[in-house]
Amino acid sequence: MRFNVFKAKETETLNHEGALAWKLGPKAELYAATVTASLQDSFYQTATARLEQLQVLVAQNEPEFVAKLALYARTHMHLRSVPLVLLVELALVHRGDNLVSRAVAQTLQRADEITELLAYYQFRNGRTGTKKLHKLSKQLQRGIAMAFNRFDAYQFAKYNREAEIKLRDALFLAHPVPKDAQQQTIFNQIATNTLPTPYTWETELSGLGQQQFDFAEEKALAFCAKWEELIDSGKLGYMALLRNLRNILEAEVSAAHIQKVCQTLADPVAVQKARQLPFRFLSAYREVQVLKYPDTARVLDALEQAVQHSVRNLPGFSQEQKVVVACDVSGSMQKSISPKSKVQLYDIGLMLGMLLQHRCERVVSGMFGDTWKVINLPRGRVLANVQEFHRREGEVGYSTNGYLVLQNLRKCKVQADKIMFFTDCQLWDNSGYQRSLTQEWKLYKALYPSARLYLFDLAGYGSSPLNLLQEDVFLIAGWSDKIFEVLQAIENGADALEMVEKMEV
Repeated sequence: MRFNVFKAKETETLNHEGALAWKLGPKAELYAATVTASLQDSFYQTATARLEQLQVLVAQNEPEFVAKLALYARTHMHLRSVPLVLLVELALVHRGDNLVSRAVAQTLQRADEITELLAYYQFRNGRTGTKKLHKLSKQLQRGIAMAFNRFDAYQFAKYNREAEIKLRDALFLAHPVPKDAQQQTIFNQIATNTLPTPYTWETELSGLGQQQFDFAEEKALAFCAKWEELIDSGKLGYMALLRNLRNILEAEVSAAHIQKVCQTLADPVAVQKARQLPFRFLSAYREVQVLKYPDTARVLDALEQAVQHSVRNLPGFSQEQKVVVACDVSGSMQKSISPKSKVQLYDIGLMLGMLLQHRCERVVSGMFGDTWKVINLPRGRVLANVQEFHRREGEVGYSTNGYLVLQNLRKCKVQADKIMFFTDCQLWDNSGYQRSLTQEWKLYKALYPSARLYLFDLAGYGSSPLNLLQEDVFLIAGWSDKIFEVLQAIENGADALEMVEKMEV
């Protein structure tokens, strides 16, 4: 994202390491906090602090921008929790029109997001029990009512889970008007909790797991047959396939069924439709890599093909262009992106860096901590390269001396057209000499005026290690594959915030 339009609002501050940084304007800061939010404790910031930051930033921004950002984060960045936070916070500070209800109706993409929205509303207002939700914001209520009209019986049944707030509670709170007799029947089934149990891979396996078997071999054969049935049925969605590759291999399904699985994984159309975040492929790769089955290598190859299909060709990266990919492997980057995930911010940086390396013809890639080290790896791999970087991360230490990248490029007279940093932007100099990325960029830019510097902010703490008012410095926030669309927008002279502003709510 290019933030040059915020010249009057960008001010000097200090980052969490005490190094000089630049504060972003309110729109840019809210964007960065939104698209990088995992709503869990980070290295520098607790989940509570992140929520409070979002609450303050929503109040500081124009309501229409907040509504558009919520829709953009859900439909373009494929985020789920933080758009709901934005909607609730917007409802608390904005009244007088139907902006909130329109934004809610368009942003809710799955039936369970209705109850998730209500759960955050309950949490935000310090309420417990569904009886306390009768004072629901009118605009939230109307938006939820409109969202009810978007889903069919299967979608409702799939997400009709046991939780503090159920779909039945949401129905009674929102009072949606059915669009036809068929939908009235569905609403009646929600109200009486009589929705038919949908055919899903979860219900099928759960039912099998409750059966009694006399022998372990009999149970293994039953699960093998069930997985083969699920694969043949086509009812196993792409994400479910990714998450269950280990289970499928351990069930020892037939070679023909493994072939079907691999064909689905590597199908370019299926990959684009599934819209999986890049790190999902990395998680699946790591789960499968340790298995010792005859078909393990085939599945790993399919995952490599899939992740390469997940990003499109990037404009502006011709065979003549020279690109540097620098990955931050400092201690603050080694934080899980969610409580149950084994994937760290560090992995996200490596993942995006290796995707970019895969798309570039002439590339220098490496990692920095206490030092900067170039690591040359084949361009034809993505996931295997991430694993290799991960294995070697201790070789450069765990500080955040990002300035060393530019310093080394300058001293070695490496002329690059584009220099990409994947970092949480908490850069400093642990040598005590107070060298900075800003100083080194000025020196490098003086040697190579056409060079551009891209900072990929993977944490969104609200500041940049570089004064973004300088020409040819760009900050890109988030870790979705949409990052590459933002890159394309920059190449076309557009701004990521302009992409948000173009959303129609």
